[in-house]
Amino acid sequence: MKSTETADSPTRCGWPTGHEDYLDYHDNEWGRPTTSDHLLFEKICLEGFQSGLSWLTILRKRNRFREVFAGFDFTKVAHFGESDVERLLDDAGIIRHRGKIEAAINNAQRAVEMVESEGSIVDWVWEWAVEIPERQDGGIPAQTDRSAALAKDLKKRGWKFFGPTTAYAFMQSEGLTNDHDDDCFVQVACEKERTKFLKGRKLRP
Repeated sequence: MKSTETADSPTRCGWPTGHEDYLDYHDNEWGRPTTSDHLLFEKICLEGFQSGLSWLTILRKRNRFREVFAGFDFTKVAHFGESDVERLLDDAGIIRHRGKIEAAINNAQRAVEMVESEGSIVDWVWEWAVEIPERQDGGIPAQTDRSAALAKDLKKRGWKFFGPTTAYAFMQSEGLTNDHDDDCFVQVACEKERTKFLKGRKLRP
């Protein structure tokens, strides 16, 4: 997407225009590594809730999501039951979609299992990082072979609502790939953070 610049703003990627929520997210979060398992789990959940919707909608509801999903502490969300599902379905402050709500609870249970088996969700997820973005002739893709493989692996582990397209959006937001435009003012800073986070990690072939 073509970068944008105005007289009183730096050059950015083309998508975060017109809304302060978008600008703040782009400048300070998108493409930057997450060091906390709970924050990373939040990203996975919100990407799932975003499916078919605007990301701006999710950003504006994020604080309420955090309130009703126990701060995305997956050790707590894993114990949510049917009464919690009904409670969440009645909450107009979030996305009231039964399938997505149940998927978030299921994924919290799978997150607990992953920590038990892998030690850290962050460390496991970062095995899927790419050193060079998988750009295509038409620009940034909606999904890649890497995101499809990540989604497939999580599906085998029992995770839900996390297909190849959602997986790639997650990879972009987490910094597993750097899809900031080359002339975007935060591209270099994000790449430095990525490089530092990648140091010493063994990536999947």
